[in-house]
Amino acid sequence: MALAVVLYIGFSAMPVQAQSTPAPANTIFVHSKFGGQIFGFDIDQNGTEGVLSEAQDINGGVLAAVETFDQRTGKILKVIAKKQSQADDFVTLGVVGNGVGLVEYEHEIKFLDVKRYFPMLDPLTGNKFSSLWTPPLGKTHLIMGVSRNQGEPNTAVFALDNGNTFQPWVFSSNVAANTFSQIVIPTDDRFSFGIPPVIAYDSKENVAVIAQDFGSPTDVPEIGLIDLTAGTFDEFRGVGFGLVNGIAVDSDDHIACTTTEIDFSVEFYDLQNQTGFSEFLPNANDQIFSGADVEYDPIHKVFLVAQPVSSTSPSGSSIQVYDTKGNFLESVNGLNFSNAFNVIAAHIALHPSKRAGFIDGPDLGVTEIQSFTY
Repeated sequence: MALAVVLYIGFSAMPVQAQSTPAPANTIFVHSKFGGQIFGFDIDQNGTEGVLSEAQDINGGVLAAVETFDQRTGKILKVIAKKQSQADDFVTLGVVGNGVGLVEYEHEIKFLDVKRYFPMLDPLTGNKFSSLWTPPLGKTHLIMGVSRNQGEPNTAVFALDNGNTFQPWVFSSNVAANTFSQIVIPTDDRFSFGIPPVIAYDSKENVAVIAQDFGSPTDVPEIGLIDLTAGTFDEFRGVGFGLVNGIAVDSDDHIACTTTEIDFSVEFYDLQNQTGFSEFLPNANDQIFSGADVEYDPIHKVFLVAQPVSSTSPSGSSIQVYDTKGNFLESVNGLNFSNAFNVIAAHIALHPSKRAGFIDGPDLGVTEIQSFTY
């Protein structure tokens, strides 16, 4: 099974298992159709559907599939694609633009010879692949991440040459229109060596924001700013300590929020002034409580931080909610997600107008996702 790409998407440095905890009342669960591990999912922030990919070993081969689901009931609506071989797999990269599902399909021709395609569901509600997205990538380039900024036409993309150069590429794309910005190459080795950076997008400035710390658990992160209009790269020293696990950007106020591994902290950056501050997650006093994915709700102007091992509940996982000034607002407890068995780390998918969303868990086999409200 050709899974080289997914091993890099959403990496968390110290995966830990969350303790079991009862799900809140009215929780909706989505189960993969064939019982396989979920390889990426997302929901339409302005609609009623979601999309996921799954894979599992069956009789010496791999069953891989892409499915859409109903956010209101959790039921699988349609199997979009299904392959059963040792050479095929799917990864859901996200829902982008205005309700466009984006999937990566890998077909292994032979060892180290993998062909990659990027089918779209445009719109997601069409419940079928409509066309291909054709990013300007070389054969050895792997997509490490796409920004989560639905409702905007463009999405930022971070790709890495997995051949001899390990050179990073950053560009934006109107996925539905299959158009692309110029490619910008970050010139600092912090973003090409070790753990790939996380990426977000300031859509108002057309600037991709990346963050990482040289792939070392003992360094202070660096924040990279890629101006996709001018084709320029800038950077500044961040705050916090250790690998950067998650990032999101408030494009209206040009604020980025990140999580760091070693110091179990959350950081807030003024991207225009290139300044920031860091604070511990609520009640956190150990690395086990470090945060993971970060997502932004542009309607209520809050950042949501995934915390696999809760520091605000006796057991299970939590989502910690902050305003754009870094004020802690609330804990969403009663969840149960982990990065311990995930090929792709836990992800928060938001429906801001409903103050709701989905996140991985609680099955240890990573075969389901669960809803939450905030």
